[in-house]
Amino acid sequence: MAMAAAATAKIAAQKSTFLSSQKHPRSPPNPTTFPKSLKLPTSSFPLSLKHFSPSTPLIPLATASPTPTTNTFHGLCYVVHDNIDTDQIIPTEHLTLVPSKPDEYSKLGSFALVGLPSSSYPIPFIDPGQSQTRYSILIAGSNFGCGSSREHAPVALAASGVRAVVAESYARIFFRNSVGTGEVYPVESEGRLCDECTTGDVVTIELEECRLINHTTGKEYRLKAIGDAGPVIEAGGIFAYARKAGMIAPK
Repeated sequence: MAMAAAATAKIAAQKSTFLSSQKHPRSPPNPTTFPKSLKLPTSSFPLSLKHFSPSTPLIPLATASPTPTTNTFHGLCYVVHDNIDTDQIIPTEHLTLVPSKPDEYSKLGSFALVGLPSSSYPIPFIDPGQSQTRYSILIAGSNFGCGSSREHAPVALAASGVRAVVAESYARIFFRNSVGTGEVYPVESEGRLCDECTTGDVVTIELEECRLINHTTGKEYRLKAIGDAGPVIEAGGIFAYARKAGMIAPK
């Protein structure tokens, strides 16, 4: 009898262990709440995303959409100088536009950088009658994206056709919003490229080589590595990256 009772208890324990292993270790996060584990660090640059490493195992390829690797950007550059704030990037009156709606996303892009003073920037960022810019690369001075913490700023730049921003330094919140939304690559330069380049120059950014080539002048410049922020932006933002990495439940 004692042996039978012991065997029954052992089987019950094994069954309990098996059932426990089949349960999800934690409940899916509330989609309206930003998971604490996904918060970006407070440092502005270089960014160290300990929760978002390229070595993090991704979900099985059968359920993941392949994302092309982006290493190079080429096109005309538009040059601005220091302390370009978010109200110059996208004025307050346009913040009612909802980026998740395709038509409003495009309209948001048509207002990118309309806040720049024409006295300092006589060449318009977006030509009259156009909804997108000819300049796919934005070159800036120090403290780019300062001011209010509006996500519309990097979204508006991307919607206008900008692929990457190269600045001497960034306001922390703009850098974080660029990574979080996955809209534009915020690359930091080693020096003041805004004094070396001119609006309309043809340039190439090579992320892997950490360099910018100005084909118009024939000069090359060093860029700081974008680090762990790169894979997050490439994935389409922090939530898209987290889903691919299995950190939060897929949609």
